[in-house]
Amino acid sequence: MLARRLSSFFKSPPTSKVSSAAKSVDEEKSNSFGRKAVSFVLITVTGGVALSALDDLAIYHSCSSKAMEKASKNQAVIDAIGEPIKKGPWYNASLAVTHQRHSVSCTFPVSGPHGNGIFQLKAVRNGDPGWFPFLGPRDWEILIMDARFHVPGNEGQQQTLKINLLDPFSPSDCKACTDCKTQVS
Repeated sequence: MLARRLSSFFKSPPTSKVSSAAKSVDEEKSNSFGRKAVSFVLITVTGGVALSALDDLAIYHSCSSKAMEKASKNQAVIDAIGEPIKKGPWYNASLAVTHQRHSVSCTFPVSGPHGNGIFQLKAVRNGDPGWFPFLGPRDWEILIMDARFHVPGNEGQQQTLKINLLDPFSPSDCKACTDCKTQVS
């Protein structure tokens, strides 16, 4: 119903031949210009939205590919869900990008033969954005990357695991500092 009203708004009212001959040339030119202006604005807005969506898809692809590369080398992830690790569909992912597209927060699903889960990451873009940042490839540095997995356990119970993929030390490598002496001021 809304579509009918909008289409009737843009249609010119029916007129007789006598009244159409009486119309001035200026009115016809202004109607023609108005329609062209509306069409131009609508096409421009649609193109801008499409370009933004393609840019976001390129950002998602580059960040998730880098995350999958890191995950495929992590033994804890391989032990949790097995190999091969497959990235889920892009439409199940979430992406938050800053205004200038310098940082991104991304969450996407993954699966393996032994379970499934999600990767969550935060990354910043390296390098100068330049005039047309959407035309060139991007180099992202992942700052935070966590994985949460749902792995079937014994007796039908599911086990949930959280793994920090960027932690260079395992908890067994950490030792309490006993050599340090506290200074009293």
